[in-house]
Order: sequence, then C-alpha cells, then structure tokens
Amino acid sequence: PDRSEFSRRWCVLNDGNFSYYESDKNATPNGGLKMKEIVCLAVSPPETHGYDYTFELYSEAERLYLFGTDNPEAMREWVKSIAKSFIPAGAEDLLLKDFVRIGRLRYKDRLNREMSRLGWFCLVGSSLHIRLEEHTADETIDLQKLLELSIQPENEVLVLVERGRTLYIEGERKLDFQGWAAAIQRAAGSSGDTLSQQQLTEADIPVIVERCIHFTTQYGLTSEGIYRKSGVNSKIAALLEEFRRNARCVWLKEGEHQVDDVSNVLKRFFRDIEEGLFGLDAHSWLSATDESSRICQYRLLFSNLPRVNQATLRALVNHLYCVQRFADLNQMNLHNLAIVFGPTLFQADGKDYSAGRVIEDLIQHYVTIFDVNEQQLKKQLDEITYIIKLRDNLAPKAGTGSGDFICTVYLEEKKETAEQHVKVRLTFEPEVEEIKRPLHYQEKVLPIFHSLGIDSHLLVKKHFSMEAMLVYLASKVEVSKHGMMKFREERSLLGLSTGSFNDRYFILTSTSLRLYKEVRSNRPEREWLVKCLKVYHGIKKKLRPPTCWGLTVVYESEKHEKQERQQWYLCCDTQNEMREWFATFMSIQNGGRVWPAEWLKSRAASRSAPLDARFGNVSLIPLRGSENEMRNSVAAFTADPLAVSLISQSQPGSANHTANHAALCSQTH
Repeated sequence: PDRSEFSRRWCVLNDGNFSYYESDKNATPNGGLKMKEIVCLAVSPPETHGYDYTFELYSEAERLYLFGTDNPEAMREWVKSIAKSFIPAGAEDLLLKDFVRIGRLRYKDRLNREMSRLGWFCLVGSSLHIRLEEHTADETIDLQKLLELSIQPENEVLVLVERGRTLYIEGERKLDFQGWAAAIQRAAGSSGDTLSQQQLTEADIPVIVERCIHFTTQYGLTSEGIYRKSGVNSKIAALLEEFRRNARCVWLKEGEHQVDDVSNVLKRFFRDIEEGLFGLDAHSWLSATDESSRICQYRLLFSNLPRVNQATLRALVNHLYCVQRFADLNQMNLHNLAIVFGPTLFQADGKDYSAGRVIEDLIQHYVTIFDVNEQQLKKQLDEITYIIKLRDNLAPKAGTGSGDFICTVYLEEKKETAEQHVKVRLTFEPEVEEIKRPLHYQEKVLPIFHSLGIDSHLLVKKHFSMEAMLVYLASKVEVSKHGMMKFREERSLLGLSTGSFNDRYFILTSTSLRLYKEVRSNRPEREWLVKCLKVYHGIKKKLRPPTCWGLTVVYESEKHEKQERQQWYLCCDTQNEMREWFATFMSIQNGGRVWPAEWLKSRAASRSAPLDARFGNVSLIPLRGSENEMRNSVAAFTADPLAVSLISQSQPGSANHTANHAALCSQTH
C-alpha cells in the first residue's frame, strides 16, 4: 500500500485495549482490539508502505493492522508499549532488544515431536531470541550459522537445523506464519557485502570461502597453475551469484563444477567484498617495511581484526600454505601465489609488490604469525597427501590394478580428534549425518562408501546393541517379525499422504516384507523381497518422524531392464522394538550369520547362562496356525488386553497495562 491508502486515526492504548477514533475529539471508537488477541508485532523497513516508519499487528482472527508515522520516536514508543501489553512477564527480557519482529509461535524439537508447545520469539538482525515454555532463560539462534533452513509448505512448518539441535516452528495462522518465515529466511541469508554479513560456518568463516577451499583442496591441488588460470567467465559469474543468493544451498560437486571456475569464484569474492579481508586498516599491513619487525606487526594487526576477518584470514592462509607445499605438482610456489593473491586480497591495482610481499610473508611465516600447532599441520598435510594418492589410485591405469585405498575413518564419534587413516585393500559404508547403516561383518566397505558420495563418512564404534540383538534372535524359534509401525513413502503409491506417517501392519518372513492396512486385513497392500532391501537407522529430520526410533528402507529391484528404486520410512514406538526389527532384517539377509562365529563361541563358553534365558513375568499371546490365524490372535489381544493379566501403574496427569495516546495512520486487512 502507498500513503494514500491509509486513514488518519487517533489511537489509544489503555489497560490492555487498543482503540482508534476518527479524531481526538470523538468519544466513540471506530474500532479496536484486545492486546491478548495480538500474536505478532512486526516493524517494517523504512519507507516500505509510503510512510517513513510503519509497523504491523497480527491478530488471532487472521487480521493484519498496519500503522504508519513519520516520527521515529513516536513509532518506537508505540512499538514498545504495544509489545509490553501482550508479551507475558516470563518473556519480558525480549522487550529490551531492538527487535524487528516479536510474537508467539508453537514449536517442537527433536526430543519431543509428539506435542507442540508455546514459545515467544524475537528477531533481532540475524539472531532469533527464544523464550521456550519450559525454560527460564532466553536462547539465541544465529540464523546465519544454520546448517539447514527449510519450509514444509503443506504443513506450514519452518525447520531450523543447527549443530546438535533441530527446531520445528509451526504456523497456527497462515498470515502470521508467512510473515515469520519470510523474515527468518531474510535474516538467515547474507545481510550485506562485508565478511561478517555473509552466511557463516560454526567457525565464523563465510560458507562460500569454506566450500571453495574444500573443493579446491579435494580436487585442485594437483592442477597446474591453480589460482593463476582463468575459468569460464559466465560460469564464474553464475556460481558467484548462486552463493550470494543463498550460499547454504550451494554444494560443489566434481563433474558439475570445474576447479578453475571455483578458484576464480573465491578470488572474485575477496576482490569484491566490502571493506576487504584486512578491514579498514589495510594500509597498516602494507606499511611494515623492516623485515625483522614485520612478523610482530602482522601478529598485532591480526589480533585487532574483527572475529570473522580473523577466522577467514587464518583459513585462507592455511589453504595457500598447503597449496604451495605441493608446488612440484601445481607449479604454484610461494611467489606465484603472492603475485595472484596480493592485489586480490588488498583490492589493489598490483602496480608494485607491496601487497604481494605481505601475502608472501603470511604464507612463509604461517606457523609463527597464526600460532599454529605444527603437529596438527603435519597431520593435515599427510591427509592431503593421502587424498592425492587416493585420486591417483582412482584413475584407471591400463594393465594394472588400482592398488590400495587410504581413507579417513572416525572412532566412536565424528570429530577431528577421532580421525584415523586406514589402508583398505581395494574393491569401501558409513554414516550420512542423519541416517546410518551398521555394516555386516562380511560386507565390502569400499564400494558401498563410494556409492554414497562425499556427504557420507565411515564411523568405527562399539556395537552396543549387538548383545541385545543376539539375545533376541536366540530366543526365536523361527526368524520372523510382525507388528504395527508408522509408515511413510517417499512418493505416494497407495493414495497415502506423503506429508504424514500412517499406521500399518507389517509381517517380515524369511523371503518377504508384507504391508497390510490393518491387523485383520487378509491381503497385503504391498510386498517386497527382503534381499532387495537396505535398512538404515534414522530418518531425515525434515520429514518430522513421530518418534526418535525410525528406519529408512530402500528397495532396489533386481530387474536390469527396468530398474526400480523406492524409499520409505518406518517409525517404532520404542528403541527396543526398532532393534528387534533391524535384528530380524539383518539375520534374514545374512542367512542367520549376524556376528562372527568365533566370537559367539568364545562368548558362549564364558557365560554360565544360555543365550535364550528369560526370567520374570511376561504377557503371552498364543500364535499358531496360518498367517491369518496369527493376525486374528494379535487383533483379539489388541481389542481385549485384559484377557491377559498385566501389572501397570498410571498417574493422572500478570498483565502489563500501558496507556498511550497519539495520532497514527492505520490500515486494516
């Protein structure tokens, strides 16, 4: 709307009621709303709606009220007073912040996905401050450092993924949710042209810098003239624009992207960045002339850089140090890199070598200037050497085998201190961030690992569930399993909604997995051969599984002429139930050999009690006869659980009043 669409009104906020009048002389209001009905207040950017300053009020009744004024002080006073009237006392700390949006939303987290709870949210710049229902202190999410941000439009859910946590923000009202979603997406993007305004990693490095460095390290260290050669200008411009639009969604892949294009994107980013990598004090770096004192001066100047500039400079110089260490392969020695990056990083014309000399010093004295742990640096260089050898081995060589593979694995958990390099006899599975598949001891690791791409990694850890799985399998006369699970398909083939999980009954036998609509159903809706299934622990967070105990199942048909691939998801109610399903799958697919026989023999000899020992009271369901009779028995038990004796226990489960008077221009939607 523009200025002409507003109506000038005299507004009064008193005792939790907001009223607006034709003028200050009228006694009867034209309309109004109660503050307890307000769910969100948003401050618009200047001159958005014709007025210099405007703000929006969203009500529970899905109505939007727009107010404008040319007086910044008047707007600030109204915004603070209105917010104070509908924000509860428990979240009043949010009022102290210079917010652009504040209000209430419902949310879920990965620890409790069954029931949504109420929270108060406040957006300040790129920070989302939250007062959750069960917490007494505010939490803050740095939106520029999110690992993932996505919207599920069919459910009106905003998914925020940060390291160690996923938050699901739900929309009760479409109008309000759309406003929050758009505002959070804007705040999570690059907010300007300086380094600190870019989308950042957890280490405060711009995402574009980290991904270009990583790609070049993986695929470009043996490329002759790396960083000196030009790429394809149209591709460089297009890729740089992708990064600027949303760096978080850009993934560089071998085959799709060329090394010279990526290396030039990195250079152009640094040449164009506002204020440069060295900040407004860049001339001080160039003024150091005495060789003996330059290093100390660089250390001092580095310590005075902003946090993001420090992290970025450290990461870039580390990368260039590694590049020149492999100069025998790429022909980019210290001097050549300095010639290229001096003018680029100092955004200079390159008429003299002053900028190049600084870069040469930073690379040559990298360990001293940046206080580098030399043991960690050696480990990094060794890993790069392994990568280069690995890629050499991957290249086909006539008449020779591909040799051995050296790869990185993680012990117990994925972190730098848990890295180990192992040599694997060729012909390589692993863990993708959200799903993982425990490998059978007879599987060949290398082909599986490479089939999953660079987003997966190999984790070596103790299999704490194996003991319980073996005990469970030993108690079974015949290896089979049946029961209810929540089911969702990757794509709808049954007329089911792809946006939710549905209860279905499953029977797993030695040859097939069958899906029934309910326990009493006689004919299966679907049937899959067990040998064509791959079963993973976990389900992608963005699918919002109803429980934490999920399995991702991939089906690949054996027909070569018509390859068919399906993916679907199963959710169990308990961890134990999920473990039993997985154990049954593994046993059937591997002919009952779940664990090495030698270990089982030594284990049995060391135990006094047999594997199938059981103690205590259990509920028994008689299962005998055909499959239909078995399902009817389960159905009867489900309908009348009191037929079996069970022992169980159960347990029953200040407003702020502010007065304000002023003339405002308003518009109602």
